[in-house]
Formats: sequence, structure tokens, C-alpha cells
Amino acid sequence: MPTYKYTRAEDLTLALQIAAAADLITSSRYQSLDLIITTKPDNTPVTDADKATEEAIREILKSQRPEDGVVGEEFGELKSAGSRYWVIDPIDGTKNFMRAVPTWATLIALIEDGEVVVGVASAPALCRRWYAAQGEGSHVVFNGGAPRKISVSKVSDVKDASITYSDFAGWGERGAAFKELIDKAWRSRGFGDFWSHMLVAEGSADVAAEPVLALWDMAALDIIVREAGGTFTSVAGQPGPHHGSALSTNGILHQQILERLNPSGQ
Repeated sequence: MPTYKYTRAEDLTLALQIAAAADLITSSRYQSLDLIITTKPDNTPVTDADKATEEAIREILKSQRPEDGVVGEEFGELKSAGSRYWVIDPIDGTKNFMRAVPTWATLIALIEDGEVVVGVASAPALCRRWYAAQGEGSHVVFNGGAPRKISVSKVSDVKDASITYSDFAGWGERGAAFKELIDKAWRSRGFGDFWSHMLVAEGSADVAAEPVLALWDMAALDIIVREAGGTFTSVAGQPGPHHGSALSTNGILHQQILERLNPSGQ
């Protein structure tokens, strides 16, 4: 296994500095009447704030970690990602950002040897920033206050669980199983995006599920959920953020949820 020159604490400190720089840009453009919106080749929207934020983050990484790879939503891969690279989503929840809905965040993660080791989700419109580093637990900062350590819930049965999700699109052959799961739960809410998973990490929800996501949508969330004591896999049960979908749980419920979403082992 390679030996890296930076400590986890140093990488986390840098990730938090990046988040602060990103917040200055995104907050200044949030609710702007002159926001520039274009459509990407995949028919999803992108704003000038998305692009400016990712450009600024890349400049910081170029200066502070020039040997590291970078993978970002708006500008792709910089250099070979190799065994150590940063994953950036400048604005997770661009559609919310465009419509002045406050549930959007900048997501920053560091991957080493395929595993996420540092993650930050910064949501200035919600006055919250979540972060985690390998072996250091997960924390949330509210409105610039002192960090508070967070942990997942202890709910052990689906009938008592609060389940969060993005929407009912994209579930394909799992659609019926997902609908049945929702019907069996104590309550369900369609929060979507990063916030669903952060609610799981905080213990406010017990399950978050999204059927179609990219690496930059998930990498930071993965370690924050895991360091809070939860489990993060694809909806098929593959560990980590590399498999195109996300299932966060408090860990206790994870196998139950997988069995319900994959009744035929699909």
C-alpha cells in the first residue's frame, strides 16, 4: 500500500478550507437574478455558480496538492486519478439552487486506494457543514458554532423506520419493491440529494436510498455516514460510492433493506 505524505488531519483541514472558499462563491450567487443557466449534454442544468465553484476548488488543489488527481462533475478528470484523488461536486442539488430551495451543498471527498478517507458536505443555505475523516468520527457544524459529533439511530425494524429518498424515478425493476418498502415504513419523506444521507448520519432518519447517482454525488456522503456508525452501499449491496446508486442506513437495518429492495437477488 502506498505511503502518503499528508496526515488525515492535514487533508481534512484542507477540505474544510476548500468548503469555506466554495461557500463564499455559492452563497454570493444563490438567489441571484442574473444567474446564468445552461444545459449539459446529459440534459441536466448547470449554472455559472457550479462552474466558478469547481474552478476555484481546482485552483486550491493545484496549489496545495499538485500531485493529487481530481475528478469533478463539471470539468471531468484532471490528470490520471491514480490511487489518490479528490472528488468534487460544486453544487449538489443544482435544481434546488436554481429555484432558491435551500437544500444544496458543495461535496468534497478524498479517495485513497479506492476508499473515501475524508469527506465534507457544506450547505450554507441550511447553515450546516458535515465532515468526517477516517477513524475520527463524523461531525456537524451549525451556523458557525462548535463541531458536534453525530451518530446514526438505533432503530431496528422497518415498521419503526423513517426512510428518505429522492423520488420514484429511476428505480426500474426495483420500483415495486421500493414502493412496498415505503408502505411498510413508519414514515417516508422525499428530501433527496445529500441531505437524506446526512439525516441518516445524524440519526434523524434511518434509511436514505437513491437509485441513480454519480461518484461525485456520493463520495463525501459515504464516509460521513460510515464514520457516524452507519453503512453505505449501492442499492444492490456493493460497498462504497463506485457503483451508481446509494443506500445509507444506520447499519442495523441495512440487510433488511437490501433484502426488501432485491427480493430476487437482482
